[in-house]
Amino acid sequence: MTAETNTPAAAAAPTGPLFYRQTVPLSAEAHANWRLRTESASFAAGTNSLPVVVGEFGSIAQFYPILFTGKEAVPLAAVGLAKDNLFVTDGYWAADHYVPAYVRRYPFVFIQTDDPQNYVLGLDAEAEQVNQGDSDEGQPLFENGEPTELVNAAMRFCGDFTREHELTRQFSAALIEQGLLVDRSIDVTLSNGAQMSINGFRVVDVEKFSKLPDALVVAWHRNGWLALVHHHLSSLARFNALVQRQSAVPLPATA
Repeated sequence: MTAETNTPAAAAAPTGPLFYRQTVPLSAEAHANWRLRTESASFAAGTNSLPVVVGEFGSIAQFYPILFTGKEAVPLAAVGLAKDNLFVTDGYWAADHYVPAYVRRYPFVFIQTDDPQNYVLGLDAEAEQVNQGDSDEGQPLFENGEPTELVNAAMRFCGDFTREHELTRQFSAALIEQGLLVDRSIDVTLSNGAQMSINGFRVVDVEKFSKLPDALVVAWHRNGWLALVHHHLSSLARFNALVQRQSAVPLPATA
């Protein structure tokens, strides 16, 4: 998702997964003294959209628009209209707002091995939260050569996220197969008079969706995809809240 405004252009996106800069597989030998500092969402402050998985569509739809982007129709939560995240302030996510799983997973991640069915737990060694043994600050990743509950919980979370990611990929592929996604852009005027054009995303075409064959509608109802489409469509109403939130951001100073 991109925005055309009078603000400076956002930096080029990284070629790897969003936020991750130096992913390394965790091991008790190599990372015996590593620790994880108190959670912070500051790493997510400089993006206006975040990947989401189907298991959280219902929660996401209550707070953020769900949009699709790219050739594979990756679903994203729109968290800003310009280049920044409107829900992170001083390293904290906005209170009483759902925090996407992609953010809660960081800095951990599953790394695929030579066997496509197997993964190992890794983390971003350059994450602000990671203490590479320089002090006693943070929670240990290993104790007595064994992973702590922090690491075990991360393993479970990443496992669930990876399964959800595959289900999400299947859902997006089905939307593409049925030709339901259409390009959209929106023009908004903020309360301060600034105008913005938001583009580079796709949404489900309601008319095409309403014409799906009955048999397919039943099949999608049974596997939960029908509800996912409705969550997506209902989430688009959250654009109004984004405009209001963006309007509260001071305009950049001019020379």
